[in-house]
Amino acid sequence: MSEVEDFIYCHEGNQRELMLFFHHLFTRELNLTAKIKFRIPFYYGKSWICFLNPLEGNKVELAFLRGNELSNTQALLQSKGRKQVFGVVLEELSDSLLQQLHEIIHEAILLDANKPYSLKNKKKTS
Repeated sequence: MSEVEDFIYCHEGNQRELMLFFHHLFTRELNLTAKIKFRIPFYYGKSWICFLNPLEGNKVELAFLRGNELSNTQALLQSKGRKQVFGVVLEELSDSLLQQLHEIIHEAILLDANKPYSLKNKKKTS
């Protein structure tokens, strides 16, 4: 078992089910690489694409590192005061929610594959 799966199995109930579902989707179906960073599972293509963050109340946040660059036509992603990372807090999955999440995930993967991530250069003001 991988370190990410060990992490997931340390959780219970909905958190475990949600994280296992997305872990299998990301690694088996979408061929992303999983690693534990900052004590939570991150998923990579060319660069960081998303992460799973277990929250209090048996919830999980699915967050996208370049969420500010996604269309968010589904109006699911929230910034929570973050400038770049946008996510959605999940308690359970319905078929309609899953369809919307698939659209967001595929958009994030296309963004990662087609537009390299770059830090914006900031000019120093003296």
